[in-house]
Amino acid sequence: MAIKGSLKEASLPDVIQLLFLGRRTGCLSLADGRKHASIYFDEGWITHAAIVNRRDRLGDMLVKAGMVTVAQLEQAIAFQDTMRGRKVGEILVSLGAITREELVRYVRLQVEEGIYTLFSWATGTFSFEAGVRPDVEDVLARINPESLLLEGARRIDEWSLIEKKIPGFDLIFGVDRTRLPETDLTFSEAQRRILPLLDGARDVRQVVDDSGLSDFVACQAMFGLLTAGLAHRVGTSATAAQPRAQEMQIEEHRNLGVAFYRTGMLDEALREFRRVVELRPSEGGAPFYLGLIALRQGRWQDAIDALRQAADRSGPRAAILHNLAVALELLGRVDQAEGVYAEAAGRAPDDGRVALSWGILALKRGEPDVAVVRLSRARDLFGTKLPAIWYWAASQAHGLLGDLETALEISKAGVGAFPGDAVVRNNLAVLLEASGDGAGAEALLRQALAEEPGIPQISKNLGDIYYRTRRYDDAREAFTRAVKLNPDLGEDLYFKLGNLAFKRKDTEAARACWERATTLNPGHQLARANLDTLPEST
Repeated sequence: MAIKGSLKEASLPDVIQLLFLGRRTGCLSLADGRKHASIYFDEGWITHAAIVNRRDRLGDMLVKAGMVTVAQLEQAIAFQDTMRGRKVGEILVSLGAITREELVRYVRLQVEEGIYTLFSWATGTFSFEAGVRPDVEDVLARINPESLLLEGARRIDEWSLIEKKIPGFDLIFGVDRTRLPETDLTFSEAQRRILPLLDGARDVRQVVDDSGLSDFVACQAMFGLLTAGLAHRVGTSATAAQPRAQEMQIEEHRNLGVAFYRTGMLDEALREFRRVVELRPSEGGAPFYLGLIALRQGRWQDAIDALRQAADRSGPRAAILHNLAVALELLGRVDQAEGVYAEAAGRAPDDGRVALSWGILALKRGEPDVAVVRLSRARDLFGTKLPAIWYWAASQAHGLLGDLETALEISKAGVGAFPGDAVVRNNLAVLLEASGDGAGAEALLRQALAEEPGIPQISKNLGDIYYRTRRYDDAREAFTRAVKLNPDLGEDLYFKLGNLAFKRKDTEAARACWERATTLNPGHQLARANLDTLPEST
């Protein structure tokens, strides 16, 4: 079973706990914008962690801790060029620079600090792939996640206090060195390392890097010095003074895009959200809107591509999945849509819109019994605010199951709730005719046609009534109107038009209509049989 989702919905500690309890083996991948990381598990135990562009590489950690010299590290790296597949740690052991026990200790420390860093990721996505093992020959750690989870929780709590005094790594702190001889405080090892580095020139990032300590330990030491009044803020580094012009520009384009979208100015909205993506390729919200715009413009494949991109960048949120399923359904990929709807329903079990769309898909898949269950769930979720399409779908489902009485009851309720909805009235007309009330059906369809002449199915259904009651001229007129509105409405439309043309002895028109019927449905045996009765065209 795949395990994936958004870190907004399931925190990393919860995911790690789940994998540990399930004794899973594989790779947990994490992504948040341009940040990417992997955590490897062996029967639930953590063995390795890798963060792209991480600052605490093993060689640097060993140098900063005084375990190896810069020259020894450079020598190991040089050897690595000729010893493909060997990692720096193993080479340092073979050179005698460190012992295997020391390597194991620092590999474990590197993994632990990496995990603690990842605990701070509150946004992004995760995905677990079973059976995948780390592509390293270095020594692997074997860490019980429960110990990490406890320490991680403590650090998160402590970070919330530290951040009040050190809200950013671009801050610069200095120490009043005239006060140091007067203090009777006892400094920790970390504070003794930090003190000389708080020179009023280095920012927090530089202090951490130069100290050889982890972010947490170094900031914890600084927090103690700040609290004791021995250190004070003197400014910010140049990086903090960089203008926020691009961020403001992105926000401006985003706000304009939303405003244009809400007012139906889709081309203008498309332009704004494309600009957002250009300025920030990792953006997740803009692709979501690009997908919605493509849906409204009938560009199904573009909608699918954009919404999948949104899910990759923002996590598979229910709203993204719902619209993705709709796009797949509209493109005719109903089996794929079924799976995506299922995931959306799992993430938003109380969203009536998802349940309704999922129920309608079941109708398209020829599963009216499944549709009834899903539509009943949607009814419970919508309560008294059922949309018009629910009445159509529910009556269709019960009608297909042969429960005409319930279908009629639902359809009549729909007309009562939405008296001006031509689709709902068209649906009731079909059911009335099926129940034997042809006159009532015809009256409803005539009224619906007068109010909504642009709906092809109304003309088709009215033509069917005329056809069955042998009013062939009226039927041909209604069918012809339906064809003009939607040339691909269905093979039955062309089959009947062919029959009407044949009655008028217009064999070429009949041939064209029956051929169109077999094109739309190659299995239409009656149309093929009729074609066989016609003489060869000249």
